Amino acid sequence: MPRPILATIHPDALRHNLARCARLAPDAKVWAVVKANAYGHGIERVFEGLRAADGFALLDLDEAQRVRDLGWRGPILLLEGVFEARDLELCSRLGLWHTVHCDEQIDMLAMHKTHVPHRVFLKMNSGMNRLGFRPQAYRAAWSRLDALPQVGEISLMTHFSDADGPIGVAAQMAVFQATTEDLPGERSVGNSAATLRHMEPAGTDPGIAAASDWVRPGIASYGSAPDHPEHDAAHWGLRPAMTLSARVIAVQALQPGDTVGYGSAFVADRAMRIGVVACGYADGYPRVCPTGTPVLVDGVPTRTVGRVSMDMLTIDLGPKPDAGIGSQVILWGGSGDAVVPIDAVARAAGTVGYELMCALAQRVPVTVD
Repeated sequence: MPRPILATIHPDALRHNLARCARLAPDAKVWAVVKANAYGHGIERVFEGLRAADGFALLDLDEAQRVRDLGWRGPILLLEGVFEARDLELCSRLGLWHTVHCDEQIDMLAMHKTHVPHRVFLKMNSGMNRLGFRPQAYRAAWSRLDALPQVGEISLMTHFSDADGPIGVAAQMAVFQATTEDLPGERSVGNSAATLRHMEPAGTDPGIAAASDWVRPGIASYGSAPDHPEHDAAHWGLRPAMTLSARVIAVQALQPGDTVGYGSAFVADRAMRIGVVACGYADGYPRVCPTGTPVLVDGVPTRTVGRVSMDMLTIDLGPKPDAGIGSQVILWGGSGDAVVPIDAVARAAGTVGYELMCALAQRVPVTVD
């Protein structure tokens, strides 16, 4: 039989999460963000769950081709734009919208031969200092684009660096609004954190709603809270879109003083039953997760003990005395009241839920429920 580990994708959760974000921004259109192979979930697996979106946003041409091959005829946005001039040929053929964040991309457009003008999203660097034109150069970039016959509609966008924390979005929004005040075109400013935390009427910044013709909920669509640990996914009404589960493949009876795993990192202080689970860091479970990382065994909360190995990890069976070989272990995800938040596992590992989703190993079988 196959090794007993499985990742399950939940389309109903995707639909629910996307609808939740849409309700918070009722006057905006919604991008389904499927970059990084849909945050590790698989574009083909999430498509049905996200097809109620107004468009799909992603990074590269291969992902765009895959979405078109699934039958999507609506907008597709390249979030980083094109990387070389010949990419524009496929943009024309597939009808892709694309971000423009530097002068070199405008130069490429100026040399491009096309019968159908391109829809572009001109990105402002309003403080993230990653991609985009600085405010003092933004209007000149807009004028260059507006003068090109290769360019049709120009939309305006920026990305927030601190929407998930106490700094917030006010300073960047003020820069964006002041710079773009009289420029035509739709606006896109709302990532997951901005959509959840700063939209009217539930949010704190009415300027966000006014500047959000499009919102871009990424991680929220997959059931992770962008501002964890301040808030968890349940606080925002989000459901996990992925469950990683495995089975107990061995049981060890420990006496006080016995140790578990490499480095004898865990020492039993009492008689214990330990379950050995068919999941390790080669499956994408973080090696650095310490003793105490939450899991469920047959629906009952318990914890990991000792170090995570390449192919196995160990858990405390004390809270579920009748658990044994074949018992189900949920490493993250789940449904209803039986959920291990992926953000809680990520926090134990000193990282974020995004990384765990994207790090799911290819050897883990995946199904769609």
